[in-house]
Order: sequence, then structure tokens, then C-alpha cells
Amino acid sequence: MRLKTEIWVQALILRATHGGAMATVFNRGDKDAGDCLVRVNNLNGSSSLFSPILGPEGHRIWQERVESGTDNQTIDNLIDQDLRIDPDLWVVEIEDRFGRHFLEETVKKFR
Repeated sequence: MRLKTEIWVQALILRATHGGAMATVFNRGDKDAGDCLVRVNNLNGSSSLFSPILGPEGHRIWQERVESGTDNQTIDNLIDQDLRIDPDLWVVEIEDRFGRHFLEETVKKFR
């Protein structure tokens, strides 16, 4: 059984806040089962973007979609494309000058 997305998002925001970062919901999706993107804004004109994928054992893992430190406009374009395809998508933005994502699940780095 998977945790409802709204609860998972709230927990991520709390982890980020307690870690000294700022986190907000950029787009609110389906509260029960919407997928989620996590954007980490490095506060220097660049960001990272993480999206969930199904791991080999059926567990959610996170994949860095583009190289860390990609310019913000490229990240904005990717998020806009995903929202056009899936309007029930959650987008959480974490602002952290250290580039921390605060995800507790496995994270696969960009290639």
C-alpha cells in the first residue's frame, strides 16, 4: 500500500524545513495518487529535477532527470511539459544553496 501523495509531500516539506531549506508546493496534484516532481533550486540560477520511477522490486525510486545544476529555464520547460501531459502532477520546489533534495528513497544520479 502506497502513502497518499499529499501526506508524502507534507513530510518532504517538513524534512526540508527542518534541514534549513525552504520548500513549497508549486503545483498541487491529486491528493491521493498523483505523481510528484521535486525541483531543487540551488539559488544560483540553476536547479536539479527529480522524478519517480518504479524500481526493480516494485518500490519507488527517484531519478535525476537532467544533470545537476541545469539552468532554471530548462527546468521550467521540463516541468511545463510534464504538467501539460499530467495536470494531476505535484511539483515541490526546495530552495537550498547546498543542493540537497531531502528524498529518503533511493536516488539515481543523472547518467
